Amino acid sequence: MGTVLASYLINLPRSSDRRERMETQLAGLGLPYTLIPGVDGRAEWDRLKGDLDEAAFVAHVGRPVLPGEIGAYHAHLNVWRAFVASGAEVALVMEDDVVFHPDFRAALDAALSIRGDWDFLKLNKIRAKQPIAQGTIGQWQLNAYLGPATGLGAYLIRRSLAVRLLPAMLPITRPIDHELDRIAAHDFRHFGLEPFPSHVDDGNESTITGTSFAAVKKFPWYRRLPMYGTRWRNQFGKLFWLLRKGRLFPRRTALQPGSRPPFSTQ
Repeated sequence: MGTVLASYLINLPRSSDRRERMETQLAGLGLPYTLIPGVDGRAEWDRLKGDLDEAAFVAHVGRPVLPGEIGAYHAHLNVWRAFVASGAEVALVMEDDVVFHPDFRAALDAALSIRGDWDFLKLNKIRAKQPIAQGTIGQWQLNAYLGPATGLGAYLIRRSLAVRLLPAMLPITRPIDHELDRIAAHDFRHFGLEPFPSHVDDGNESTITGTSFAAVKKFPWYRRLPMYGTRWRNQFGKLFWLLRKGRLFPRRTALQPGSRPPFSTQ
């Protein structure tokens, strides 16, 4: 018998202030968690670059690779490996710049009560464009996204999906949140719970993109043409996946919670 939920916090060891802030929030929520050390992409670049298809990454994203995003990519994979080994059914994965809203624990309970209705569930976002309602649970709406759905500040992932995705995530050809937005390629239900019960606040000091995104250096528009092609292919792929799965025009109904309490053993 395994627990339903395992919670993980990703934190670079040098970011002690972020860790302390998250510890305070999680203690207030009464939410136990496992700390997973972040991966320092710059310090470990020589080791990590072997898993990167740099030419594909540059073509898909339209700018040079940031070592920090490669480190973040590997940190999330490390969480998934620990999660799969734990035997839990669902993982709550959190980065260390999350701000939890007062309703976060209630939203988490609601999400877990309908865990048969999603494979991957966003609890905050960078982008969540063109939402398509799949149903409601209490005050929240379960949404699919026809447009870009990025950001991994806090999300839920089912064990069955983590097992299936892990072998498919390397080599790295785009940031991990962009990879997970390829629902047609990976064939899974990537939804969001809105209104989102958390948001991200890094104080404009990102360990990936620098201060005010200073580390992000986009190519001139004509060198980004392959990126636009990638975006349109993903957009049409999502459109046809949602249509084929009956998710583009779903009946908007109240979702029925499962019979098991969210934090009980199975």
